[in-house]
Amino acid sequence: MTPELHRRTGFEIELLAPAGRSRLALAQDLAARCGGQVRPVWHHDSEPSLVPEVGRFRHLTQGFEVRRADGSPLCTLVDDVTLLADVDPRVPPAPGWFRILTDDPRILRLIALHTDPGVTVDTALDAAAELWHTTVSRHDGIVVLDDERDVTIALAAPQGGERERPCEIITPPLTTGHHAALEELLGPAREMGFTVPQEAAVHLHVDGGPFRGPRALANLVRLFAHWRDPLRTVLQTNPNCRRLAPLPDPLVKVADGDEPTIAALRRAADEGELSKYFDVNLTQVLTDTPRRDTVEVRILPGAITADEILARAGLVELLLDRCATDAPFPYPPGDPAAAAESLLHLAASTLGDR
Repeated sequence: MTPELHRRTGFEIELLAPAGRSRLALAQDLAARCGGQVRPVWHHDSEPSLVPEVGRFRHLTQGFEVRRADGSPLCTLVDDVTLLADVDPRVPPAPGWFRILTDDPRILRLIALHTDPGVTVDTALDAAAELWHTTVSRHDGIVVLDDERDVTIALAAPQGGERERPCEIITPPLTTGHHAALEELLGPAREMGFTVPQEAAVHLHVDGGPFRGPRALANLVRLFAHWRDPLRTVLQTNPNCRRLAPLPDPLVKVADGDEPTIAALRRAADEGELSKYFDVNLTQVLTDTPRRDTVEVRILPGAITADEILARAGLVELLLDRCATDAPFPYPPGDPAAAAESLLHLAASTLGDR
């Protein structure tokens, strides 16, 4: 029996369109089923740079927001740069698919604010060119925006081969009816031939409010740090999933202290260079100005049915319930098999307290 979730939760589900189809095709199908509409949106991300002295390129790619007939959000479908193994970069880029690149996140945000995500690659930087009082140039299908000193500001270029196929489904926060809401999205995806990519994951965005206190936050750190291997065993974390890492040692050390404070946890997070790309993303509950006030659990494996997703999400929710208590989260036994069993017992005991 699929568990019922009690916490407000948003889902990010990484899928792959069949060859010749795209995330836009799924967006259009979902909108048609609910009498809604599709709106192009920009998706912000980054990737390692091959240019010397440029650490990362920031880019905008084409995503699609689906709204119901009454205007309420159904989902957003975007690219995910970590999904690489199942797409062939040698395939010619699909017509109409492109990205905008720059090395400065502030410039990227400015371009996104002033550029319609529904434009074509040929006109993608025209609005930005007006901001800098310059014009674009074109070289072999690539649109280049330089400033008056011929320093490149941004590029617009066709997407690599098959980059229209990766499809991360992002749901709005769901408070009830999680199974029906997920199947409304995943059922059509299965019918269209979407599959689970080799590097896929499912991310849970759980309401961060209950974890802003020092004890609950320290318990979260203790759970995901000390129980890392048992969690991966029980949840069947995908070993091919990218952008996962153990929580930094300075943060774990403070969380293990007798009376950790929010100030001390924040200092330790800074010292350990905490970012979103860890097993659990705590960045939003370690700041007073969150973009979205959630704890993001990133270690669930890819899946394409609500039953699979909610079975694991239900276990995570029980463990989060235990973290939200004042009692320090315990340490695991040394034996790996015993640790996995103990984790399940901890979850079960929490269920009994509901």
